[in-house]
Amino acid sequence: MHYDIIVIGSGPGGYVAAIRASQLGKKVAVVERESLGGICLNWGCIPTKALLKSAQVFDYINHAEDYGISVKEAKADFDGMIKRSRGVAEGMSKGIQFLFKKNKITVINGNGVLARGKKVEVTDADGKKTTYSADAIIVATGGRAKELPSLPIDEKKIIGYRQAMTLPKQPKKMVIVGAGAIGVEFAYFYHSIGTEVTVVEFLKQGLVPREDADVSRELNRIYKRKGIKVMANSSVESVDTKGRGCTVKVKDMKSGEMQEIKCDIVLSAAGVTPNTENIGLETLGVKTDRGFITVDDYYQTNVPGIYAIGDVLPTQALAHVASAEGITCVEKIAGHNPEPIDYNNIPGCTYCAPEVASVGYTEAAAKEAGYDIKVGKFPFSASGKASAAGAKEGFVKVIFDAKYGEFLGAHMIGANVTEMIAEVVAARKLETTGHEIIKAVHPHPTMSEAVMEAAAAAYDEVIHL
Repeated sequence: MHYDIIVIGSGPGGYVAAIRASQLGKKVAVVERESLGGICLNWGCIPTKALLKSAQVFDYINHAEDYGISVKEAKADFDGMIKRSRGVAEGMSKGIQFLFKKNKITVINGNGVLARGKKVEVTDADGKKTTYSADAIIVATGGRAKELPSLPIDEKKIIGYRQAMTLPKQPKKMVIVGAGAIGVEFAYFYHSIGTEVTVVEFLKQGLVPREDADVSRELNRIYKRKGIKVMANSSVESVDTKGRGCTVKVKDMKSGEMQEIKCDIVLSAAGVTPNTENIGLETLGVKTDRGFITVDDYYQTNVPGIYAIGDVLPTQALAHVASAEGITCVEKIAGHNPEPIDYNNIPGCTYCAPEVASVGYTEAAAKEAGYDIKVGKFPFSASGKASAAGAKEGFVKVIFDAKYGEFLGAHMIGANVTEMIAEVVAARKLETTGHEIIKAVHPHPTMSEAVMEAAAAAYDEVIHL
């Protein structure tokens, strides 16, 4: 019953930490109360991308004539899309089971709670309690949909992202509250298959409000053209769920005017809150701040031997962040000397259509930080590959320090940009300058040429504009 490391939670932070610890020769156990893979694999990153792919295929079919192909009228099979999404998630979960078996990691099914003396008390489905001990315990319990006071989730008419992936039938009208990644992705999916969608966002910028302002403006313009209604600088005051549907009262924050919207379903996409309640933090005296666990650069809490990674921290609530934190954490526990994570070089990706991807400083943030900057922008309308693919929406925007050429940030909106952003992440990690990007020959014709062209635009050397 004693292990070198016990991990509570098997999401992209927990399972990656467990596998890396095993690779480093540690005896590892993982406590999981639901399915291996956590929210990301079962209810987040993976199944949502499967739904979005179904919507994209449906879009392609509906616009087949643009590519010189005649297709009879297509029909969206909502149940079929949901079934495919769940099948993809189940397949990935089985993959985690295989990796755990391969790496000789023990899986303990049940609800884990921290106990004194570096112990974890696990309650199984039958209510039986078993205590396990370890030299190090990693809390990786993740997060859940944040509930707003005016928007209590009842999982029927007011839903979170989990219910949005398994609705029994497609709603005719939907209001989505929150225009971050979750909100805009579900807005694209449901609108694409015929649902009338309204997005309500509290911040003035509207869609993806934390992205660079140019990207946000472009996505707002594209969604408006698609027929998705976006209400920026607005707040949901209340939702009346009596009767068959919902009546949403929305307040315009500038004018103070109230508006009522009738719909079938309200999706709360207002962010994520950490799962830090009732896991024994208070018993051990683990410090928290606004619900998030406080840790050092290597994820140890104020209590020796107790660590935390992923969405329970105030770092970016992203799967790849949790995974990187897990690896750094266990390498430090194993006596290695890992480099602390640079959180300013974490890429963010939103998988709507067109996709959004970014890393580093926005233009406004770079100026606020005191940099004298060079900004380059290259539209996909000038890209041969984008024209051939019928994907001319969007652009690549890059930001450099004018004095030294440091690659400060990149912001992209367009087809497949979530695959392109890694070039910038690697370039920034290697301290690549703007001129080095320009002189790095990019293949033609590709969407990635836009990165080189945008860099050239920043230095007044762009060829194709």
